[in-house]
Amino acid sequence: MRTMADVARHAGVSVATVSHVLNATRPVRPATRDAVLRAIDELGYIHNTLARSLVTSRTHSVGLAVSAISNPYFTEILQGVEAEALATGYGLLIADPHDDPAHELSVVRMLHERRVDGVLIAPSAEPSALLAYLDRADVPVVFLDRLVDEAEEPAYDQVCADGVAPVRELVGHLAALGHRRIAMVAGLAGLSTTTERIDGYRQGLDAAGLPFDPALLAHGHSASEGARHATERLLASPARPTAVIAANNAMTIGALQALRDADLRIPEDVALVSFDDFEWADLFSPSLTAVRQPSRDLGKLALRLLLERLDAPDRPARTVRLPCTLVHRTSCGCPPD
Repeated sequence: MRTMADVARHAGVSVATVSHVLNATRPVRPATRDAVLRAIDELGYIHNTLARSLVTSRTHSVGLAVSAISNPYFTEILQGVEAEALATGYGLLIADPHDDPAHELSVVRMLHERRVDGVLIAPSAEPSALLAYLDRADVPVVFLDRLVDEAEEPAYDQVCADGVAPVRELVGHLAALGHRRIAMVAGLAGLSTTTERIDGYRQGLDAAGLPFDPALLAHGHSASEGARHATERLLASPARPTAVIAANNAMTIGALQALRDADLRIPEDVALVSFDDFEWADLFSPSLTAVRQPSRDLGKLALRLLLERLDAPDRPARTVRLPCTLVHRTSCGCPPD
């Protein structure tokens, strides 16, 4: 079996330099780093991360617990986390809590038992048992996408997209196009993302001089089928909405199904816009006006915050909100470019 000393001789450097390259413990000149990596490849050397963890008390692995990993939004977050993990020499263990508080606790405990250095979590709507476990076990954590602490001085590191201003802008845009009955299909109650987007919706109505009508706010429970039923209820109203805001990409699909089942044209009969852009939004007919979230950046930043927490356990926790972008297409009633 090849050793670190073999790699050092092959690359013409010291064993300490090889160690710095492998463990990212000190900057190394690019040419030297390349020589070491080339020697590792040519010799087939395998780094003993288990032995390293026994010495450093770190495994250089992190856990990621997010629901609906197949959702394009969370897939892009995962890509961001993975890219940052690779760049910093960390491995990644992934689990799906299925937005179920009991399963959430189970998978986070499993990740902790696998000796990850810390965890990134998109929490469920009822995270109290999870929070108690994290505090009791003193697990380094960053909450991702959804917040658990809205205080000015939070107890946990958190990173999310701004959920208020983009929806306020969506409502203002629809109102400027002449819409007066603007409905919203909101997400799962209890999630911070749902609360923030409803706040943005109400602020947008107020800024446009439109009254808030509770009958125009329906919950789609963050899922396509739930959104389809919610939209059907909105359309059954004696004074149906002329525009619908779907509060995530899955619910956009459900709202679209309901509108098409009712033989309503978009945007001629009812405008449809979405909080969540996705890769094929341009392929919709008409193309979908949507809020684009910085999902990959959220993933990268979440991991950076976790690594900062590992290096400085006593630093104050912080909440970081990243801005979103409104992408104008034609489903809102705007003419094509």
